[in-house]
Amino acid sequence: MMTKSLASLSLAASVVALSVGVASAQDPVKACLITKTDINPFFVKMKEGATAKAEELGMELMTFAGKIDGDHETQQQAMESCIAAGVKGVLITASDTKAITESVKQARDAGILVIALDTPLDPIDAADATFATDNREAGRLIGAWAAGKMGDGAKEAKIAMLDLAASAPSVDVLRNQGFLEGFGIDVKDENLIGDEEDARIVGHDVTSGNEEGGRQAMEALMQKDPAINLVYTINEPAAAGAYEALKSFGMEGNATIVSIDGGCPGVENVKAGVIGATSQQYPLKMASMGIEAIAAFAKDGTKPQPTEGLDFTDTGVNLVTDQAVEGVPSISVEDGLAQCWG
Repeated sequence: MMTKSLASLSLAASVVALSVGVASAQDPVKACLITKTDINPFFVKMKEGATAKAEELGMELMTFAGKIDGDHETQQQAMESCIAAGVKGVLITASDTKAITESVKQARDAGILVIALDTPLDPIDAADATFATDNREAGRLIGAWAAGKMGDGAKEAKIAMLDLAASAPSVDVLRNQGFLEGFGIDVKDENLIGDEEDARIVGHDVTSGNEEGGRQAMEALMQKDPAINLVYTINEPAAAGAYEALKSFGMEGNATIVSIDGGCPGVENVKAGVIGATSQQYPLKMASMGIEAIAAFAKDGTKPQPTEGLDFTDTGVNLVTDQAVEGVPSISVEDGLAQCWG
C-alpha cells in the first residue's frame, strides 16, 4: 500500500494531555492507545477506560484508530508516531496481527512496553503482554449454548459462519474455532478458519465487524442455502446486520443468532430476541489495566505477567441469555445490561 503522512489520514487520532495534582518537575509518562476503529462501541469504551486511568495517574495519552476494521496501514503509521513521540508504552488492538509485528519489534527495541488488547498478536509473544477476553472460551460458550438450545436438532443444523476479515486475525480464529468446538464440530487445524469437513456448515463469509458487512455476508450465505437455522457472528454489529438480512428473506424466526461482545446494544438485542445469546467481554477493564501496566513499567521496569496456565492475562467473559441451557454457565440479560458498554 502507498504510505501517507499521518497528517493526511482521515482517522480518529487525538492527543489528550492529562494531569492531576500539582505540576511535577518531571514530564508526565506518555502512552499510546491504538484501536481498530473509533466507531465500534467496544473500542469507544476501551478508549474511555484508558483515558480515565491515564487522567487518574497523571499520564499523557495519545489515541489513534483505523478508519475501518482491517485498516493495517493506519495502525502501522500510528505505531511510528508513538515511537517518535518517545512513549513508555503502547496498547494496541491489531487489525493485522501478523503484519504489525515488525512495527511492534521496532517499538520494543526502542524500550517501549507493547501490550496487545483483546486481539493477541501472531505470534502472541511478539508483544510484551496480552490483556484479553479468553476469545476461544467466549466462542465455546455460545457454541455450547447453541448446541444445547437445539438439542437433537443440532445434528441437522445448517450453520452460517460470519467471520471478521480475510486476513483472519487471531481474535477471528479464536472465536470461530471456539464456537465450532463448543457446538461439537471437529475443527481440524485449530489455528485455521474454514478447513472443517462438517456438512452442517453452509459456508463462511467476512463482515468487517460491522452491520453492513453482516447484512451482505448473511445475504450471500442465504442465497447459498435459505434453510440456514444457526448463525455465528464475530460480533454484535455483524449480528444486527445478519438479522436484517434474515428479515428481508422473511426468515428471522427460523434462525438463531449467537454473538460475542456484550455491548449494551447487543445485550438489548438479546432481550429483544434478535440474538439468542452473546458472550460479554470487558474492554474498559482491559484498557485501564493496560495503562496501569505502563505506569508500573515506567516506574521500575516491571512487566505484566499472564494469568496462571495461560499465555495472556484473562480479563473475563460471561454468557448473557435469558434462555439458560443446562451445563452452560450464563448470566441473565438484566445482569448483562448492568455490566454492558456502549
